[in-house]
Amino acid sequence: MSLAVGPVSSTGGTGFDDDDNNEEGNHKHHPEENKSGHPDPDIEPGKVSRQMSESSLYTTEDEEDEDNEAKIQLGPQCTLKELSEKDKDDESLQRWKEQLLGSVDMDSVGETLDPEVEILILAIKSPGRDDIILSIPKTGNPKGSWFVLKEGSRYSLQFTFRVSNNIVSGLKYKNNVWKTGIKVDNTKEMIGTFSPQAEPYTHQMPEETTPSGIFARGSYSARTQFLDDDDRCYLELNYTFDIKKDWQPT
Repeated sequence: MSLAVGPVSSTGGTGFDDDDNNEEGNHKHHPEENKSGHPDPDIEPGKVSRQMSESSLYTTEDEEDEDNEAKIQLGPQCTLKELSEKDKDDESLQRWKEQLLGSVDMDSVGETLDPEVEILILAIKSPGRDDIILSIPKTGNPKGSWFVLKEGSRYSLQFTFRVSNNIVSGLKYKNNVWKTGIKVDNTKEMIGTFSPQAEPYTHQMPEETTPSGIFARGSYSARTQFLDDDDRCYLELNYTFDIKKDWQPT
């Protein structure tokens, strides 16, 4: 739940050396010459052509377009019972499966292909204060301001979840924050791969500090998602929160 308010920075450098006196030997390449060695009529002598692609000038506003990453094809999915029965003669594979599935009760998982992840508790932790336990509505859209953070305070988000039916691969947390319609933060964190078990898992995000000042205070809107490698969304929350001068009275 990163709340680093401020404009999204672009790439750090242009990739060009602005020192016109930096020569490499006596045969310095002139950017106004084309590959044939003749001057390029489209470039003014003494000027460097810095053509940038359209994709380098603009960024998409839809965070869904930011996940165009190559995905590993893991092959056909199988149930845990099928996985436990496979390749029993392969000792190294059996050891790996014992590490991954050692605590799984095969009689309780059934033969369901799709994993199930239930987010049980969301809590905001801040040093010296009681945890703020957030009630998760069934609709995924808390009404009104969901919580209040004090400006300039340290905090972290902790969530507790349960995995059932099958292994969930590449569970990740995504959070986008807007203020007055402008996106001010986009956070992604890989949580990991988990096997089914009766006891819930707990994961705590890195500690962060809320921004401070008159421009930081106010109302924010956010969307939080928990997804896996197959882009299955186990929980989506659309909500608002406030940053104020002080914590909300408990």
